Amino acid sequence: MTYELTIGLRYTRAKRRNHFISFISAISMAGIALGIAALIVVLSVMNGFQTELRQRILGVASHAEVSAPGGDLDRWEDVAASLARHPRVLATAPYVSAQGMLAFDQGVRGTLVRGVLPEREEQVADFSRYMRGARLDALRPGEFGIVLGSELARALGVLSGEKVTLIAPQGLVTPAAVVPRLKQFRVLAVFESGMYEYDAGLALIHLRDAQTLYRMGDAVSGVRVKLDDLFAAPRIAPELARLIAPGLHVADWSRSHANFFRAVAIEKNMMFIILSLIVAVAAFNIVSTLIMAVTDKEADIAILRTLGASPASVMTVFVIQGALIGMIGLIAGVGLGLVLANNLEVVVPLIERATGTTLWTKEVYFISRLPSEVQWPDVAVITGLSFALTLAATLYPSWRAARVNPADALRYE
Repeated sequence: MTYELTIGLRYTRAKRRNHFISFISAISMAGIALGIAALIVVLSVMNGFQTELRQRILGVASHAEVSAPGGDLDRWEDVAASLARHPRVLATAPYVSAQGMLAFDQGVRGTLVRGVLPEREEQVADFSRYMRGARLDALRPGEFGIVLGSELARALGVLSGEKVTLIAPQGLVTPAAVVPRLKQFRVLAVFESGMYEYDAGLALIHLRDAQTLYRMGDAVSGVRVKLDDLFAAPRIAPELARLIAPGLHVADWSRSHANFFRAVAIEKNMMFIILSLIVAVAAFNIVSTLIMAVTDKEADIAILRTLGASPASVMTVFVIQGALIGMIGLIAGVGLGLVLANNLEVVVPLIERATGTTLWTKEVYFISRLPSEVQWPDVAVITGLSFALTLAATLYPSWRAARVNPADALRYE
């Protein structure tokens, strides 16, 4: 090793006359470690939230949808056949989407009613993963069965096998008044996607029953499309529009749910900036540590200079000392952050029980658990940024050490 590295390491681990310097060094290491750990955990939660949101939305929604401007799409089979000609399209499924109200006992809840063909819906959505009880193919035309979201069923207090009344907004005009259209449906199963918006407000019935209830004849609201790559949907959607009749509208998932993902991306960037400032504050505590170390070691610096050490060598000694302090904090912070990020399902309940508070509410955050996904590019960026801030914090104290005048330093020795 060069003598600069040897002296820098010795200054770091040797017992100092001034123990306050050691204390400040330890505080600097702890601050850097906590800042980096917080940054890794928060970004991992943001990544997990974005992934969970995408998976759960697209588990119930679709990669793309084709709809008519007036709301009723006739001859959907021809539209589906045209879409299937695209090599990136894996499956298509018609659907009817309408508003309704469900009543059971004394409870009434508004809901989005979706009419589906079970055999085709299973090809474009992942309801089979979320179903409790019967499968989606239990929906049969004319039997008026219904599948409810778990939160919707819980709010109504209804169980599988019981009957609920579906009230359609299209009323029957009679001489006396406009009478709402009512139909009883038997609850066949419950699904729980983990996406509160759907679990609390979506009900599935057979496509034929939906067409009958809402007087749509053979028309549907649109056709749902599944692609071989969901991330290619924004690029493929214009290509699908060219395959179908003019006037039909094609919307991909990135447009229909853009606000969710845009909000998560903005929040992730802002949290990265805010927590990076915390790491910067902790890193620049090294400045005070090294300035005190330089003051404490002025005699040693003067002796090194009289023995022939150049100012650059003296500067290198203290850069190594500060970099080592930052590196210890960096390694500890990355290790702590990875441990916490990979074990949030254990850590969060412990914190909630210890503090008596609720950190995660699915009604607010749309999903039922706190997700976490460590992405190594993020860890690499955090590590590189933190190390750069640590090195930047060593420059000024090291430069001051290099300017120490040997004659002044040794005058009273």
